[in-house]
Amino acid sequence: MKLGKITGRVVSTKKVESFEGIKLMLVQPLDENLEKLGDPIVAFDTIQAGVGDLVYYETSKEAGRVLVNTMNPCDAAIMGIVDNLFVADKK
Repeated sequence: MKLGKITGRVVSTKKVESFEGIKLMLVQPLDENLEKLGDPIVAFDTIQAGVGDLVYYETSKEAGRVLVNTMNPCDAAIMGIVDNLFVADKK
């Protein structure tokens, strides 16, 4: 799983049938120090996260498993909201 912060919403007037009724969110990937990691991605939100939330998400085949119809073209999906993040000292 990957760490990210929701930075916005994506509005789509037409979607694949299996995506109807599911929110699309703009997610900025982050590293363990909450530093930006690459470009933002679009992810499906089935957990009702909001802008500013720290979340964990998955990409690839695993992302599609959060939807009822697991045979879908989903590339990224938000799996949960992060309440706390603790990184042990690497020294």
